[in-house]
Amino acid sequence: DYVPQVKENMKGKEKVAAVDPVLLPDKAIWHPVAPSIVFENNVDYFNWYNNEFCAEAGIDAKTAPTIGLVLQKSHINTKDDTHYVSLISELESRGARVVPIYSGGLDFSGPIEDYFYDPAGRPIVDTIVNLTGFALVGGPASQDHAKAAKVLKRLNKPYMCAVPLVFQSFEEWQASELGLHPVQVALQVSLPEIDGAIEPIIFAGREGATGRSVPLSDRVNLLADRAMKWANLGSKKVADKKIAITIFSFPPDKGNVGTAAYLDVFDSIKAVLKQLKSEGYDIGDAPLDKEAIMESVLNDPEAKISSPELNVAYRMSTDEYYELTPYATDLEENWGPAPGNLNSDGQNLVVYGKQFGNVFIGVQPSFGYEGDPMRLLFAKSASPHHGFAAYYTYLEKIFQADAVLHFGTHGSLEFMPGKQVGMSGTCYPDRLINSLPSAYLYAANNPSEATIAKRRSYSATVSYLTPPAENAGLYKGLKELKELISSYQGLRENEGRGPAIVNSIVSTAWTCNLDKDIPELPSLETYDAASDSAENRDDIVGKVYAQIMQIESRLLPCGLHTVGVPPTAEEAVATLVNIAQLDRPEDKIESLPRVIAASIGRDINDIYRGNNNGVLGDVELNDKVTEASRAAVRALVNQSTDSNGRVKEVKDMFDEVGAFFGSMLGQKKPWTQAIINAGFPNVEEE
Repeated sequence: DYVPQVKENMKGKEKVAAVDPVLLPDKAIWHPVAPSIVFENNVDYFNWYNNEFCAEAGIDAKTAPTIGLVLQKSHINTKDDTHYVSLISELESRGARVVPIYSGGLDFSGPIEDYFYDPAGRPIVDTIVNLTGFALVGGPASQDHAKAAKVLKRLNKPYMCAVPLVFQSFEEWQASELGLHPVQVALQVSLPEIDGAIEPIIFAGREGATGRSVPLSDRVNLLADRAMKWANLGSKKVADKKIAITIFSFPPDKGNVGTAAYLDVFDSIKAVLKQLKSEGYDIGDAPLDKEAIMESVLNDPEAKISSPELNVAYRMSTDEYYELTPYATDLEENWGPAPGNLNSDGQNLVVYGKQFGNVFIGVQPSFGYEGDPMRLLFAKSASPHHGFAAYYTYLEKIFQADAVLHFGTHGSLEFMPGKQVGMSGTCYPDRLINSLPSAYLYAANNPSEATIAKRRSYSATVSYLTPPAENAGLYKGLKELKELISSYQGLRENEGRGPAIVNSIVSTAWTCNLDKDIPELPSLETYDAASDSAENRDDIVGKVYAQIMQIESRLLPCGLHTVGVPPTAEEAVATLVNIAQLDRPEDKIESLPRVIAASIGRDINDIYRGNNNGVLGDVELNDKVTEASRAAVRALVNQSTDSNGRVKEVKDMFDEVGAFFGSMLGQKKPWTQAIINAGFPNVEEE
C-alpha cells in the first residue's frame, strides 16, 4: 500500500492550489502581448492597442496600414501560436497595425463582421490574411461560398489565404517538385480560391518531434511584405501610386510585341490609361491614341521581342544588377555571368518600355528557351536569364512599382521553374515577383493557365472576354447548295423537278468536298435521283442539309476584345444563341430550344438525333428552332443595348413598370413574341 508513504512525504509541504481553467469566448480579438487574454469588442481592443501598444512600439496608429488576421481558436487555446506571433511581429515591425481575430468553429464570417468595421460601418482593415488555410465559411466539409462571397464583397479588401503545411514535413515539401501535397491543394488552396482568396503562400508547418507549429522565417517575411504592399495600395494617394503595365509577345517569343490571345492590347491599354487619368493617377504625357502609345513603346508596330527598335527605358549596369538581385549568381549556371546576350547591349542589361508619369509600360523579356514555355514547369535545371531577372528587379527596386498589371494571355513569369503549388524561396516565379502585388488579365476561356498564374506568380487574375463569336455562314458553292436544298423543300413532290434538283445537290456536294464528311453521299458517276425512291432522296438531301447547317453554325471569333468595351448588339447575338442552347439543370433552367420544341410536343434531343441522322423533317425543324432562338435572343439584346449600340444593362424601374402594364393588357414580352412570329404560337411566357 503506497498511500501512507505518499502522505508521509507530503508532510510539511505547501499544497499547490489548482488554477481554474480560463474559458475563452467562441470569438474574439487576440494579441500575444495584450494584458487581457482576448477582447470581445474592437473598441476595447483599439483603446489598448492604439493608446498603449502602438505608442511603445513606435507605430503611428493614425496613419499605419491595418492588417486583419484570421486565426484558429484551437492554436490560441493550446498556446501553439508561434507561427501567429511570428507574422504579427513582422507586420508590426514594418509599421502596420494588426487585428487578429479567431473563431471557435470554421465560420469566420461572424468575427469579420463584428471586428473589422468601426461603429459607423466602415472597414477598419486594409488587407485580410487568413492564416487557417481553410475556406472562410464552413471549412473543407461544408463550404458556404455564397455567404463568404457576400461577406468579402461588402468588405472589398484584398483577401490572402496563407497555408500551413499539414500533410508534409518541411523536408518533404522542400524536396518535392510538386510542392504542396495534392490533397492539401484541393482543401486549402482550391476551396479558398472559390471565395476569392489569392496568394497561397506556405508560412508554417509542424515540428517533427513535438508536433507544434513552427513558422518558416523567409516565407513569413514574404507574406508580411506582400500584405503590406496590398494594404498600402488602399491607403496611398492615387496620384502617388506607381503602376507597371507589362506586355508580352504572343505566342511567346514568336508573335509581335504587344500581342495577347484574343486581346487588342494597345487599344485596351488606351482604355486603361483613360480610366487611370479619370481617377486621378499621374499618367504624365501619355498619349491617349492607340497608334501613338504603340509607337512610343515599340517604335515599330511589327517589332519582335528581339527587335533593336524597342524603346529603351533603363540601362542597368552589372554592378547594380548583382547588388539588387539576390539570386543573380544562381542564373550563371545556365547563362554565364551578366549581362549575357539577351536584353543586353553588351555592357548593361536593357529594360524595354516607356514611362509616363507614374505609369510604366514595359516589355517582358523572352523566356530564353525555344519551344513552349510550359516546358519550364518541368525543367529541373532551367532558369530565367539575366535580362528577365533584371526586368522584375527594375520594376520592384528602381521604378518602385506599387503594383504590376500583366496585360493579357500570356507571358512567361508563371511558367518559370519551381514547384507547381506552394512556392519556396528558390522557386523562380516567387523570386521574380517577390513583394510586387500583381494583377493579371487572362482570357476567360483559359482558366487552367490562369490558375497557374494565380498560384505560381501570386497574381490576382482578372478575366477578359474572348471576342464575340459569329456563325461562320456559307459562301460560294456551300451557299448555292443551301439554295438548292431550299428549292427541293418546295418541289420534293414534283416527280419532274424534284429528282433533277437532287442530282444538282449531289453534284454540288461533291464539288464542295462534302464526300469527306458524308460517307453515304452517292457516287457522282452512277447516281440518278429519277430512279431512286422519294424516301432515299429525302435521306440524301437531309444528310447534306445537316452538314451544311453544321458548317454554317460554326462559331468564329470576330476580331479582338478591348478591355472595358462590351460587344455590339450584332456581335452578341450568335454567342448568346449558343449559350441559350445549354440546359442548366443545377439552376432548373431549360435551354431555349428545349422550351421551343416542347411547345409543339417534341423533345429537342429527338430533333437533334434526327438532324444528325439526316432526317430531312428534323433537319428543317432544327433550323426553324435555331432561327426562333436567334429571333428571341435578338429581341432580348435589343432590350439591353445602350445608346452606343453596345450590350449593356440599361433597364430601369420604368422598364419593369412597362412590362407590368403590358402583361395586364395581354401583351407578350418581346422575346416571346419573336418566337411566336417565328412559327411557334404555343410557346409559354414563363
